Amino acid sequence: MAERVITVVGAGTGGPAPSLPDGDAVPDAGLVVGAARHLESAAWPAGVRRLVLGPLAPALDAIEAHLTEGRGPVVVLASGDPGFFGIVRALGERFGPAALEVRPSSPSVAVAFARLGLSWDDAVVVSAHGRDLRTAVNVCRAHRKVAVLTGPGAGPGELAAALDRAGVTRELVVAAGLGTESETVQRLSPRAAAGRDWPDAVSVVLCLGPQRELVAARPRTLAGPPPAPAGWALPEDAFAHRDSMVTKAEVRALALARLGPRTGELVWDIGAGSGSVGVECARFGAAVVAVERDPRDAARVRANAAAHGVDVAVICGAAPEVLGELPDPDAVFVGGGGQELAAIVAECGRRARRCVVVTLAAVDRVAEVRAALRSAGLVPDGVLLQSSRLAPLPGEVVRLAAGNPVFVLWGSRPAVVEGAHA
Repeated sequence: MAERVITVVGAGTGGPAPSLPDGDAVPDAGLVVGAARHLESAAWPAGVRRLVLGPLAPALDAIEAHLTEGRGPVVVLASGDPGFFGIVRALGERFGPAALEVRPSSPSVAVAFARLGLSWDDAVVVSAHGRDLRTAVNVCRAHRKVAVLTGPGAGPGELAAALDRAGVTRELVVAAGLGTESETVQRLSPRAAAGRDWPDAVSVVLCLGPQRELVAARPRTLAGPPPAPAGWALPEDAFAHRDSMVTKAEVRALALARLGPRTGELVWDIGAGSGSVGVECARFGAAVVAVERDPRDAARVRANAAAHGVDVAVICGAAPEVLGELPDPDAVFVGGGGQELAAIVAECGRRARRCVVVTLAAVDRVAEVRAALRSAGLVPDGVLLQSSRLAPLPGEVVRLAAGNPVFVLWGSRPAVVEGAHA
């Protein structure tokens, strides 16, 4: 379509009323689409057809039919900035950007942070509107400055209950009716928020860590979450550990490559030891739960996470018994297990959405681990990793110091292997 026939208006999140089209756009409009509250917010000319926005597909079909029949331009009302997790994406895909005139108002996220006097260029923004709530929960677990756009079935109560079950220490700011006379901005704990009934009009929930961490120490260049670390597979001395019980850097590098940790996902680190793998996954933005049966090692995991400025939830207990208490992971690293290794791998494989990575030294265990991965419906693969490091000798020369061989085995969900994972 060569002309702009759809005017998309952001209904003033930050102001008292929607910023409606002016000039001759309104008189010429034959169809106005929006939520009931937006349609009722202005007096439309007689003869203008109104369509309450519900499921998106029928609304797009109605807009297309209206335009095809030549019944005049269309006005679409949306909240805040309709190009930010809004209807502009769907309209642009269906009708092309050239058909759209977009008149945004302030995004609800910007207004919510403004009410607190905080910048938000370093915040992670995640939408739970019409989407799986688990992604928002994982982002809130891993990051300390998050805005969640809520929706039916994924509101403040559901989000707060999930965070409370996970033992996440955060402050929630629930912003409802932003820019209206009924606006409320409430600060409360996840437990308190979980026990409340919230109106459907809630638009955004901020999930915040300690106050001292909410103000960026220096100007930023890139908006959003911190970029991926510049280096990974950190040296062993970057982690406190017991008797060299730490996953070696070379092994950790391959494990991280197969785990593929990222923001919005949950990783289990089973038999965590020092927690080096879990901590590195958290540095990539993933939510992490470390399971360790030894209380002293569990304390080391907490200390290592704190030293690297990341959040890792630590469960002190034995797998596979404690795994039933945890939400399903996207990826799992198993670095310990003893005689229960096959059972642990099978349970992790059954629960993992994407993959399981296992490291072990004993060749005798390889077959049973592969069988456990296969029994859980994963496609098994692996390598024997052998590496030698340069070690100094007198006379400013070096030798090769061989490390112990380690099997790195993994199993991937077939849909992921075929590239169907979204």
